[in-house]
Amino acid sequence: MRLYPVVALLILCLVLIGCGEKIESENYGPSEKTIASAEELTALSMTTSERQMMRPALQSQQQSYQALRQMELDNSERPGLRFDPELGYTKDYPQDAGPQYSPTPEIQLPENLNDLAFYTIGELGHLIRTRQISCLELTRFSLDRLKKYGPELACVITLTQSRAEARARQLDTMLERGQYLGPLHGIPYGAKDLLAVKGYPTTWGATPYRDQHVNETATVIKRLDAAGGVLVAKLTLGALAMDDVWFGGKTRNPWNVDEGSSGSSAGSAAAVSAGLVPFAIGTETLGSIVSPATRCGVTGLRPSFGRVSRNGAMALSWSMDKIGPIARSVEDCAMVFDAMRGADYKDPIAVDRPFNYTSDIELSGVRIGYLKSLFDEEHYGDKLDNDALVALRRSGAEMVPIEFPLEQYGVDNPWDLIIILTAEAGAAFQQLTLSNEDDLLVRQRPGDWPDIFRAAQFIPAVEYIQANRARVRLQTMMREMFKSVDVYVTPSLGGPSLMITNLTGHPQVVLPSGFIEENKPHSISFVGGLFDEETVLAVARIYQEATGWHQKHPTGFED
Repeated sequence: MRLYPVVALLILCLVLIGCGEKIESENYGPSEKTIASAEELTALSMTTSERQMMRPALQSQQQSYQALRQMELDNSERPGLRFDPELGYTKDYPQDAGPQYSPTPEIQLPENLNDLAFYTIGELGHLIRTRQISCLELTRFSLDRLKKYGPELACVITLTQSRAEARARQLDTMLERGQYLGPLHGIPYGAKDLLAVKGYPTTWGATPYRDQHVNETATVIKRLDAAGGVLVAKLTLGALAMDDVWFGGKTRNPWNVDEGSSGSSAGSAAAVSAGLVPFAIGTETLGSIVSPATRCGVTGLRPSFGRVSRNGAMALSWSMDKIGPIARSVEDCAMVFDAMRGADYKDPIAVDRPFNYTSDIELSGVRIGYLKSLFDEEHYGDKLDNDALVALRRSGAEMVPIEFPLEQYGVDNPWDLIIILTAEAGAAFQQLTLSNEDDLLVRQRPGDWPDIFRAAQFIPAVEYIQANRARVRLQTMMREMFKSVDVYVTPSLGGPSLMITNLTGHPQVVLPSGFIEENKPHSISFVGGLFDEETVLAVARIYQEATGWHQKHPTGFED
């Protein structure tokens, strides 16, 4: 009978103690010198006797590691522990009455059909609903643009043409029968290629997986199908959801094709910016919607953690991954989000919460905070950030200065908690490290995934747990802060807000706020209360309509 290593070790110790024998420590486990070296890696300090005593236990742990590594764990298999963003919350949610969007203008099909490239979902939906253009025509229009400009931007991995055209025909038939599925009926879109679509490769942007087929379709794609969306392409992401470099090259920023589009939702942001699709699906673990949306001058929503099912999506960090839309406008994001949200038995973190969005709100009735110290200090884009505050005040907002009281909660630097992400990512892709297939990834610099995955193997489990305990302090801090404000405004990428809110699971809307210089868009961000996407979207929409920056588009993609 095989005894598990720890049990065997305990029995051995008891037998030896019972017999009055001494353990000859030099025969068990790693040497004292090896343990001392490991202490340097983990910033610990042990005595000689403590090292000697640990040797059998460390040997047993090594045996457990080796046994676990023999298991074939698929990326889709989740750990038993899960993050609860509502820890400590006692909120009673209202009935889910559904969203109320702003009226769509009565528009006509333009003489130059290329103008459709930069229409909103609402405008395109009106043209479809009034039968001025068919679902199939609009789908082929988007496919043609993806074929024409996709190679220049390096933003497309796989076109899903046959699937798209078949679905568009079905949707046209439904319209002929008087069946209309809602605002996404017949609207083409792209999806970041870490979402599985049965019958097509799901490459994760990485060489080791470029021929991977997942035998299912992600819940998000199924829900968009049911809402009438037409998937036309699987779009690029930086390999394994980092930056904008994938196995086929570097995804380009439509405003300046000499630079990358940022990442990791690189193709989703670039394709929307260039008018190749009206909207696209991105994901964020730590800035992967906010950063490319900023670079490409588009609008994005990172929903609350648990709002959207991640079934069928590549796992990078089980406690931080989130799926959200990138589109032309805030209200477009609201429409797409409404179709994606909700519980899913295939993803235990996904929950049902109401979404009572309305475009008809007054800013005077909303408590809007702003991170005063960040806006006061000199930083990249500081003038545009402060211009955003001016625009909000002109729209009727009373701005409340706020700060993160980090010292009060004993978390001096939230970025220290990044080991939560790196430990989970190192586990999700440990097999790449063990097999040396990480050498196949395009980028091999310090700070790239191969380097991070290797270093993650040395993060002590104890420190991972401690970081998650500190994370609860941040949750408490945010819960208290949202007692005094409903929404707060922040520079999109400056300060600790991006790290904090990705750890706590709060929603963020990122949208254009002007240009640093010609062809260099900038953004501002609004952060809402947990599961309160309706308020943060409504406030962001008022700012967007007051400023109009979302109506600017890069040149060179008009035909």
